Amino acid sequence: MKIAILSRKSSLYSTEKLKEAGEKRGHEMVVVDYLRCFMNIASHRPTIMYGGKELTGIDAIIPRIGATNTFYGTAVVRQFEMMGVFSANESQAITRSRDKLHCLQILSRDGVGLPVSGIAHSTKDIAGLIDSVGGAPLVVKLVEGSQGVGVILAETQKAAEAVIEAFRGLDANILVQEFIKEASGSDIRCIVVDGEVVASMIRTSNTGDFRSNLHRGGIAKKINITDEERSTAIRSAKSMGLQVAGVDILRSNHGPAVLEVNSSPGLEGVEMSTGIDVSEKIIEYLEKTAKPNQTKDRVKW
Repeated sequence: MKIAILSRKSSLYSTEKLKEAGEKRGHEMVVVDYLRCFMNIASHRPTIMYGGKELTGIDAIIPRIGATNTFYGTAVVRQFEMMGVFSANESQAITRSRDKLHCLQILSRDGVGLPVSGIAHSTKDIAGLIDSVGGAPLVVKLVEGSQGVGVILAETQKAAEAVIEAFRGLDANILVQEFIKEASGSDIRCIVVDGEVVASMIRTSNTGDFRSNLHRGGIAKKINITDEERSTAIRSAKSMGLQVAGVDILRSNHGPAVLEVNSSPGLEGVEMSTGIDVSEKIIEYLEKTAKPNQTKDRVKW
């Protein structure tokens, strides 16, 4: 097969490993900077131009769309879909998972365990919003944030009110969530490929920060997850319509609580900490499933 990896940089670990895994299994691998693509929206003949030439002969794509480029990146994925090219993750599923509020609403509908969460547009009832998640301490998140950016722990009622007022003063969309103290600054990242958890690691803060993101100095190591955690990760990916996903879970007193479902999970941390070649498993999924003009996304919301 000829497989295109949609990525801003060919030097990124995940991109390099996917390219290497595909070539090792005999496929032609190309890295395409999706922001340099332009699309010809023509009746009955959708095309994508890249580097002054029409992109043709692509059998499958692996989207690695950055959070800040979701709109244009998913438009490029959608154009490939219009051309009949199979995508490891489809455009609707990526868009659905990137909207934190939409993601939580779908997971809630499907009965997946979550931290108690709230959202409001007005600042006139901040006290009510805070009370809805059990009061302080609580976590305030920017809906558009990623990699721990725009996530603040408010330890007191006054601090929570000040943070919420500040974010709303900037017209930022925010989520307020209960703080799960028993997680002790750790979370579990499960990598789901084709409805199966293929690798899992536990990430622990190393800086006194409650956020365990590896980009913020968190430490990762392999972990054996419970059957309930495995089921939660698989159900979460399925709810989003994602075939490749990173599902972040907190261990709470009321069971696994899903923080986020990531459509382009980084592979370096999980591969290094577990020794599992996740990249190869993604290529294996494409080998088994990729067919022209096949759209699997049937999730309705």
